[in-house]
Amino acid sequence: MNPRILDWRGKRVWLVGASSGIGAALARELARRGARLALSARSGARLEGLGIAGAMLLPCDATDSGDLAANRLTLVTAWGGIDLVMYLAGDYAPMGADDFDLAVAEQVVAVNFNGGMRLAAAVLKDLQPGGGIAFVASVAAYRGLPRALAYGPGKAALIHFAEVLHLDLAPKGIGVWLVNPGFVATQLTDKNDFKMPALQTPEQAALALLDGFRSGGFEIHFPKRFTRVMKLLALLPYRCYFPLVRRLTGG
Repeated sequence: MNPRILDWRGKRVWLVGASSGIGAALARELARRGARLALSARSGARLEGLGIAGAMLLPCDATDSGDLAANRLTLVTAWGGIDLVMYLAGDYAPMGADDFDLAVAEQVVAVNFNGGMRLAAAVLKDLQPGGGIAFVASVAAYRGLPRALAYGPGKAALIHFAEVLHLDLAPKGIGVWLVNPGFVATQLTDKNDFKMPALQTPEQAALALLDGFRSGGFEIHFPKRFTRVMKLLALLPYRCYFPLVRRLTGG
C-alpha cells in the first residue's frame, strides 16, 4: 500500500511540529539513524534547544500557508528535493457542550486539520515515488468521545483527508501514511484529569512510529493493546457504542 522504508540514512525528511513531544523525539531518533532533517515549529529557540547537529531549522506557523510555502522553497533549494514530509503539529483543549468555546475550537481545528491540509498543498508537487507524506492524527478520532468536542473533529477530518490523498497518490508509488497514536505523555495530554490507559513516552511513540514505516501499510497505530480496543469500539452500532462509552468514561 505504501513504500517500505527500512533505511533512513540520507533520507531528506521535513518534520513540521518538531519542537516537543513525538516530533522532538522523532527528530532525535531520525538523526541517530542518519536522516537529513529539516525541522519546523513556531519556536526557533525550542528547535535550537534540541541540539541536533546538521538539522536545517525552519521556524514557522504550521497553519500559515505563506510560512509553509517559504520554508518549502528554502528546503527544496538547499536539498534539491524532499523524500518524506511529516505533519506532527497538534493542539488540544478538553471541551464539551457545557463549556464550548468557538474561538478555541476553531484554533484547535486549524492546527489539527487545516495545517496538515496546507502543508500538503505546499509539497504535493515535490512528492516522489518511494517517498511521500505522513499525518499524525489520533485514535481519539475514530469515534466521538467525551470532552473531545474540539479535538476529535479536527483529527477525524485529517484521517479522512489522508485516506482520500492515499487513493490518489498510491497508484503513482507515492506514500501517504496515517499515524494514529494512543495516549502519549506530552504537554497536551497533561491537560487531562483522568487516567490514560497504555500511556507511552514520546520516545516509545517515536520508535513505534518508525517501526510502522517498515511494513508498507497505510495506518500506523500504537500501542496495539489499546488501539485495537478502540478499533473494536468504533465498529459498534450507535445504540451500543454510546451507552458503553458513557459507562467506560464515567459520563
